[in-house]
Amino acid sequence: MTYYKHPTAVVETEEIGEGTKIWHFVHVRAGARIGKRCSIGKSVYIDTNVEIGDGVKIQNFASVYQGVRLEDEVFVGPAVTFTNDRYPRAFLWCEGMILPTLVEKGASIGANATVMCGVTIHEYAIVGAGSVVTKDVTPFGLVYGNPAELRGFVCCCGTKLPVEGQTREDGLLHCPLCGRTVTVDAQLVSRLRTAIR
Repeated sequence: MTYYKHPTAVVETEEIGEGTKIWHFVHVRAGARIGKRCSIGKSVYIDTNVEIGDGVKIQNFASVYQGVRLEDEVFVGPAVTFTNDRYPRAFLWCEGMILPTLVEKGASIGANATVMCGVTIHEYAIVGAGSVVTKDVTPFGLVYGNPAELRGFVCCCGTKLPVEGQTREDGLLHCPLCGRTVTVDAQLVSRLRTAIR
């Protein structure tokens, strides 16, 4: 075994990457795939056919249901819930009703957020704690609220990018902490500037 599994964890899949750690009372269903160097926190539930990339961190009590794909280096905060059926009924269930959800590389989802099925959270976006995500999140977007709305942009390092003083119209934002330049949707930057005024 090239990964660590706590004795209380129930792991029904063989597809777990080297260096991954699965902690207390986790349940991983058959058919799930977990990459290398992941950390799966206490009491996490990972459903069948979920795909998890390398270097993903899923915090305690999160629920990741069928239809979800987490790309490399995604962070899922404590008690985050992913849904997979937009109109759930106890008396009507069919796997054909599952809507896929994608969380792209480096994105982070804060504690107690709910991610409705059928959305994409694009690369390096951040979803604030307690948010309800009902639509796609733009790359490098900072969203929060119920429903989650775009409130700004963040760098790969997680620093909020200033839009107020930006005069460029090409969507290039500069990180004051690490010095990177991030390209975002220029129209969204313009809308945020207008909202701030």
